[in-house]
Amino acid sequence: MNQKAVIEGILFVSGSEGITLEELARVLEKNEEQVETLLQELKNDYQSEERGIQLEKYGDLYKLTTKKEHKSFYEKLVFVQDNPNLSQAALETLAIIAYNEPITRVEVDEIRGVGSAHLVRKLLMKNLIEERGKSDLPGRPMMYGTTKEFLDFFGLKRKEDLPTLDSQIEVIDLEPELFDSKYHERDSIS
Repeated sequence: MNQKAVIEGILFVSGSEGITLEELARVLEKNEEQVETLLQELKNDYQSEERGIQLEKYGDLYKLTTKKEHKSFYEKLVFVQDNPNLSQAALETLAIIAYNEPITRVEVDEIRGVGSAHLVRKLLMKNLIEERGKSDLPGRPMMYGTTKEFLDFFGLKRKEDLPTLDSQIEVIDLEPELFDSKYHERDSIS
């Protein structure tokens, strides 16, 4: 099995959270020197002009990142001039962050029930949310909150001007009673 490919997959799954050398060594069941050699080889592979990502080390965390020389293309992806509106998914993610800040991306994912990494990056690029430090949770994930631009975008003077969420939500029973149907069998003709 190609160990560099396994490391690449682990780095991809780790996303913006990154992973330490110690964690990689534990998962791969190898010593740290062996994993460090594989990481350096992988980093060298990514330096090719034909690759769009690179391997970076931030503190003790290894992460896959995009190459700086491609930045203008990534900005075009995020700042689409023809569509200044936010998608339904982006609005949903933004609302979750606004009503629960500071909140981690994983907590947003749990509330939404789907991954939100791409949406969080877009909202960061649009400056509607910002990083608010690290959580005390294991792995110390980044926490997010809204910005002044968020308030401006929605015409709010302060966060307290957000509409309040109604805590009394009526639960509707959508399951019909088995014997209360409006349809009845016709009497058979004998």
